[in-house]
Amino acid sequence: MNTAPIVSRVWNFCHTLRDDGVGYGDYLEQLTYLIFLKMADEYAKPPYNRDVGVPGGCDWNSLTSRRGAELEAHYVMLLRKLGEQKGMLGQIFTKSQNKITDPAKLYRLIDMVDSTNWVMLGADVKGDIYEDLLERNAADIKSGAGETIRRKLLHNTDLHTILRLPTGIFYAQGVKANVIFFDNRPASPDPQTSKVWYYDYRTNVHHTLKQKPMTYDHLRDFVDCYNPMNRHIRKETWSEDSPDGRWRTYSREELLQRDKASLDVFWLKDASMTDLDNLPEPDVLAEEIMEHLRSALDSFDAVKGNL
Repeated sequence: MNTAPIVSRVWNFCHTLRDDGVGYGDYLEQLTYLIFLKMADEYAKPPYNRDVGVPGGCDWNSLTSRRGAELEAHYVMLLRKLGEQKGMLGQIFTKSQNKITDPAKLYRLIDMVDSTNWVMLGADVKGDIYEDLLERNAADIKSGAGETIRRKLLHNTDLHTILRLPTGIFYAQGVKANVIFFDNRPASPDPQTSKVWYYDYRTNVHHTLKQKPMTYDHLRDFVDCYNPMNRHIRKETWSEDSPDGRWRTYSREELLQRDKASLDVFWLKDASMTDLDNLPEPDVLAEEIMEHLRSALDSFDAVKGNL
């Protein structure tokens, strides 16, 4: 299946909304809400016949059947009502808001989402769309908008844990990945984050997709440190006397004082820079090199395709 037209439509509309002041992050958020509702509608029909739990009056047909100001008002109500639901559905739509104030463009976005059968698309297709959007969003963040986003994140949510993963785990080699854990909180003038716990499973860690893939056992120490039974009872493994500890906490004030409120925190020394005996095994190192080369070739192919 040729997915390029779908990706192109999504991107072109992103630029249209950009002219109205809707950033990549906001566009990604609205797209997620709408695709979820469209997929819920698809799953409710044969051959799936599955009930996702979307309440009456908040389904996909309630959006496609409206136009103009009525559509915008209904979409605002729909997001609010879904955010009040219990379970996973409520968590997905917690604090959701409409960021597309032009009813005509909101209708066009809904119509674009409606024109695609998302359930039939493979996960890699949807992944390509989101990956492109995330890359553009990352560029937006580097331009300075990121600092504002990070400060809002620390103020509006309880961001309590960040897991630093090795590069190349989800995407191409060299791409860093972090998993953030946070709880949404009701709107309040008081900051919701008090401190953030970091687990550094990136520094001095080497994984490849074939020779040494990452498994659950590799993250067992993180799970123990996280203490899912009661995350409010935790103990650092890092200290002045134990500088190699991977589990460390920073206060909200410490993070806000960093350059541009950066959350990219690390403290462990990269042993490969000073200790040649700490390099990965030859076969693992060789595969890392090959994955870097494959990533570079993919980038060249992408550039060539645009020429």
